[in-house]
Amino acid sequence: MSETHVNEENEKELGPETNEETQEASQVEEIETENEVSEEMKELMEFKDKFYYVAAEMENLKRRHEKQLQDQIKFGTEKVMMGLLDVVDNLERTLQAISSDEDEKVKNIYTGVDMVKNQFLETLKTNGLEKIETEGKIFDPHFHEAMAQMPAEGKEDQEIVQTYQNGYSLNGRVIRAAKVVVAKN
Repeated sequence: MSETHVNEENEKELGPETNEETQEASQVEEIETENEVSEEMKELMEFKDKFYYVAAEMENLKRRHEKQLQDQIKFGTEKVMMGLLDVVDNLERTLQAISSDEDEKVKNIYTGVDMVKNQFLETLKTNGLEKIETEGKIFDPHFHEAMAQMPAEGKEDQEIVQTYQNGYSLNGRVIRAAKVVVAKN
């Protein structure tokens, strides 16, 4: 017998069982391969998610750092400004003390001190310092600190009637609230 004939007989003897086993084996291999691919895809997706998370974290960190740096630049002068406000207060007290004096020399000193104070305030203003308005305003606890209340005819309830100490904001943020007296009717 020829070899081909023997193979055909062997196939006939083994018959459909061997073909089924071969198909089952190939299906099992396909399933295993699909499972491996599926697991690798799942792992790839997890790595991709982690990558996006880390990238987003880095972007947030960068943004937060830039904001902190901008705030430091914007408000870094706050401590210096607070110290300079004491100088402004002293200049204003000096002006109040000598404002009613009739002596010509004192009037000249008053004018000079007033010019220095105004120039000083203008320089501070160019660096972001703003005086908080009080005259004729209604009390606002975000900008004013009430030192006292008093009856005041012709004034609205909670209207500011007197300012003890001027308040200031630096780049829109209050660094010292204005100390005021408010009307109580």
